[in-house]
Amino acid sequence: MKRVVITGAGTINALGHDVAETLESMREGRCGIAPLDVRDADRLMVNIGAQVQGFSSEGLFNRQQMVLYDRFTQFALVAAREAIAQSGLTFAGELAHKTGAILGNSGGGMTTIDENYRSVYEDGKNRVHPFVVPKLMNNAAASHVSMEFNLKGPTFTVSSACASSNHAMAQAFQMVRSGMSPVMITGGSESMLCFGGVKAWEGMRVMSKTACRPFSANRNGMVQGEGAGVFVFEDYDHARKRGAEILAEVVGFAMTSDATDIVMPSKQGASRAIAGAMADAGIGPEDIGYINAHGTGTAANDKTESAAVADVFGRHADTVMISSTKSMHGHLIGGTGAVELLACIMAVRDGVIAPTIGYEEPDPECALDVVPNEARDAKVEYALSNAFAFGGLNAVIALRRV
Repeated sequence: MKRVVITGAGTINALGHDVAETLESMREGRCGIAPLDVRDADRLMVNIGAQVQGFSSEGLFNRQQMVLYDRFTQFALVAAREAIAQSGLTFAGELAHKTGAILGNSGGGMTTIDENYRSVYEDGKNRVHPFVVPKLMNNAAASHVSMEFNLKGPTFTVSSACASSNHAMAQAFQMVRSGMSPVMITGGSESMLCFGGVKAWEGMRVMSKTACRPFSANRNGMVQGEGAGVFVFEDYDHARKRGAEILAEVVGFAMTSDATDIVMPSKQGASRAIAGAMADAGIGPEDIGYINAHGTGTAANDKTESAAVADVFGRHADTVMISSTKSMHGHLIGGTGAVELLACIMAVRDGVIAPTIGYEEPDPECALDVVPNEARDAKVEYALSNAFAFGGLNAVIALRRV
């Protein structure tokens, strides 16, 4: 089995348009949640979100490309460009034939869907643009990343709600670890912050109208975000041979299904995923210094996740640091695990633990060290990134400091 390392990272989200700005925002505990700037926002009951502000496609994509690029695809390409540039890789010959892109996404081109539903049902038009389908399909981002960078290996999209990115990265990790591919581009992207996207989530009655306060006793729901995170996963020997900078090592993963309820989380399913990731990495609870929690800010998720961590970690549950960066960048749904992996990289590489901001009142059912409100300096050897999705689908990834 090959060792797998991360040699490039890229992102765009409500905290920053690149990795450096995002990590600075995490260190400073900045909040990217603000009033929504979308059409018909006055008709929404929930009018806050973590939008990417100040983003313009001008100069990034030409007119022909924009006909095909929904906002989630644009985000994926911006993040992929940053990650691949940092890696220093170019894809030609055998490397191009073996390298692919596996990205997570849940909703597809929601902006495109929203705009064209309006066109047909509100404006009464009988025709839509011939490229609406390729623009809105879930695999559009992965396909366009493969085309832009000449990636001719395994390329596809994983759609498993809020675990999509972690599932995608787990598949990429497995391909590199098995020797099937020396390099894989992976991560996830999402952009659901349009009228229809927010209105659909309103129906779930899990959205906060004020703030995302994970693990705090006065939490009242999740807040949607948008953006992308993309990484270069590479065979360790391949990376060392070319003198690449290594950000972290991916050492394990696990995936489980609750097989109980379509929306209510299960402690047992989450526990098996957490324990499985550590078992795959060959480590125990005493080795983990930091967990990036799924931490949505809903009553059900936070207490279930806390119970799962307590169950798996036992006496070590009081010493492990666990924070939810969703309090800052919102819940990116299918793209969330990818952006959150950046916090794990920051923990193991830089020794900085991102905080859970907005924390106001301790909850006895979430009695963990949630790194409240301020970042913390700490030496971390291993970190976990949790993702627990609607549908009872769980995926946990383990990283190690290099």
